[in-house]
This record gives sequence, C-alpha cells and structure tokens, in this order.
Amino acid sequence: MKDYHINVFYSQEDQAYVADIPDLEACSALGATPEAALAEVLKAKKAWLEAARAAGKPIPEPKYRPAHYQVG
Repeated sequence: MKDYHINVFYSQEDQAYVADIPDLEACSALGATPEAALAEVLKAKKAWLEAARAAGKPIPEPKYRPAHYQVG
C-alpha cells in the first residue's frame, strides 16, 4: 500500500520543525522536535482527508517522491 510522502525539516524562520505532505495542498504542521512535527502532520492528514471527503472533493493519489542525489 502506498502512502503519502512526508518531508520533515527545520525552519529557521519558524524556529520549529516543519512536516508537510506535498501531495495534499497546504497540509503541514510544526513541532518542537521532528517527532512532534510528524505526529502533528499525521493528525492534519487525517483532518485533510476527512474534510475533502465531506466536501466531495477528489483525494489525490500518493505521487510525490523526493529526488535522490548520489555524491561522489
């Protein structure tokens, strides 16, 4: 089963970790730690999907995959 890719990174501007799901527009969350940001974005994902279903909007298939770079 494919699931949505989640990015987690530190934001100097927000002074917090950010977790986002690129396939779900504007689905992101902040946390004091990477684990906290991940826990929050999983809640946001659930709410995002429930709201889209309730509104009859299409649910995008998981597609995003980050580029992988090889050094050397």
